[in-house]
Amino acid sequence: MRRTLRARTALTALIAAGALGTGTAPAGAGTAAEAAAAGPATYALDSALSERLGDDTAGSYIDRRTGELTVTVTSDRAAEQVRAAGARAKRVERGAVRLEAAMAALESGAKITGTSWGIDPRTNQVSVEADQSVSAREMARLKKVADAQDGAVRVSRVPGTFKREVAGGDAIYGGGYRCSAAFNVSKGTTRYFVTAGHCTNDVANWSATSGGPVIGVREGTSFPTNDYGIVRYTNGSAPAGNVNLYNGSYQDIASAANAVVGQALKKSGSTTKVTSGTVTAVNVTVNYGDGPVYGMVRTTACSAGGDSGGAHFAGTVALGIHSGSSGCTGTNGSAIHQPVREALSAYGVNVY
Repeated sequence: MRRTLRARTALTALIAAGALGTGTAPAGAGTAAEAAAAGPATYALDSALSERLGDDTAGSYIDRRTGELTVTVTSDRAAEQVRAAGARAKRVERGAVRLEAAMAALESGAKITGTSWGIDPRTNQVSVEADQSVSAREMARLKKVADAQDGAVRVSRVPGTFKREVAGGDAIYGGGYRCSAAFNVSKGTTRYFVTAGHCTNDVANWSATSGGPVIGVREGTSFPTNDYGIVRYTNGSAPAGNVNLYNGSYQDIASAANAVVGQALKKSGSTTKVTSGTVTAVNVTVNYGDGPVYGMVRTTACSAGGDSGGAHFAGTVALGIHSGSSGCTGTNGSAIHQPVREALSAYGVNVY
């Protein structure tokens, strides 16, 4: 269903791993270096205002020049609520209902493998990306649907092709595949890690080395529609709740939140190691060749095969589980993540 407006010391390092790269934002988004930082207070304010305003907002973003949380509004009353809460209000033409109607039109009329779309509140539009596998005929069909939305949809081409990024190699192994673990989580005294659902769909038993002993067993998986899975440690280990920074140090994770457009983030994974980027769209639909995923987050971070399941985070805050991308050109990536809060809620677990 479509969602609307992610040895014991050695094992700790391994399970904390995910993939990341230095990303350059698309036109108008700013570079990773210009992206604004977001802290727990920003996430809390964003969540509270989103719930309070409902259809009177079309999303929010962090202004890269001022660092302010900027909330789009469609009424004077909503603007007053935003300012009273301590955020900046921006009056826009299209509300949530209009943008969701545009995405519904794309879903019904242009569901083409190799495309993705999501809400960019900075432009008050649905931002559509079409990869190099989309033919000229399909592109014409996509643009026809977009043009009928009276300016609510923006279409652009991206290099490479959207794909799930599973490979054979290093990090967590199972069934001949290599993925990355995102975050260690717990329920009571039981320890798990979360990773991508397209990794756990076909593999039940996971190891820390290729062909090594089983360290965990799948207890849940969801793909397509979502892209998350959970693995329970079965070797008695209790790894730390941190993320591998691949420089000999680790980032402690203390909480989880939903990413905000315009913010800076990092992605840690077993192939591209740690990379950086900017969040460019939320509520993103990605049309992979083996099924769509909904409610994702698009970023400019770099990634590659084997990074699937890795960690997207900002400081001590867990944000998402790496799903895939259309590849990376230099430092310009398109990494997609599954919001981690949804996975935590689905399995009744918490980061620690």
